[in-house]
Amino acid sequence: MNLKRYKICAVALILSLIPVLALAHGISESDKQAMIDGGYLQYVWLGASHMLTGYDHLLFIFGVIFFLTGFRDIVKFITIFTLGHSLTLIFATVLGISANYFLVDAVIALSVCYKGFDNLDGFRKYLNMPSPNLLWVIFGFGLIHGFGLSTRLQQLPLGDSGLILRILSFNVGVELGQVTALSIMLVLIVGWRRSNSFKQFSTVSNAGLIAAGAFLFLMQMHGYTHTTDPDSFGFSTDNHFHEHKQMEEKIIEEQKHDSIF
Repeated sequence: MNLKRYKICAVALILSLIPVLALAHGISESDKQAMIDGGYLQYVWLGASHMLTGYDHLLFIFGVIFFLTGFRDIVKFITIFTLGHSLTLIFATVLGISANYFLVDAVIALSVCYKGFDNLDGFRKYLNMPSPNLLWVIFGFGLIHGFGLSTRLQQLPLGDSGLILRILSFNVGVELGQVTALSIMLVLIVGWRRSNSFKQFSTVSNAGLIAAGAFLFLMQMHGYTHTTDPDSFGFSTDNHFHEHKQMEEKIIEEQKHDSIF
């Protein structure tokens, strides 16, 4: 298979993941109820599962470690990211500091674009300037990622009794989920780095990060528009999800009909 076909396959893979990426940061109704009713271990479990399905977080971490080869460097950058998102997750939730979660998630999506652009050496190639200090950049984005987690957590009626322990339990789960995801990424990327295709695909992969981040950004801004001006879409915010579901079902039925004939 030549390089052109590799690129086509990579793009096809990215496009196939788009519906999954659109679910980043979501908390299902069943998970919400479990967090309200459950104990501290339930918060740990839900924190871990939320991180493992937090595709914007995972894409950013993937971008961070993509070219890191030294164990010390990996620990250093992941630690500073963890410190950043732990600070805002805990303190923003305790202090009740919040913002529109669509806007926060839109900035998180841009962090994915940023890391892909940085990995492509975009600052030097296109802006004729050195890349900003990566350690501070990752810490700053860590703060934003943690704020995104906090905005979701604050949607729940957590109450005051045992609030700190619930938040800490959720944060422990987030860290366990991050370690699990990071371990899998490192195993895959270390093995891939030894193959000849790594250099060929590095550009495509980081361009894919930019594309995925841009798509997530548009999705979040789309959601933000619905929360601030739902009337402009011709139906209420409450019915919007159902309208999209009906449109998807109609498309599927049409595809089935076409396949028959």
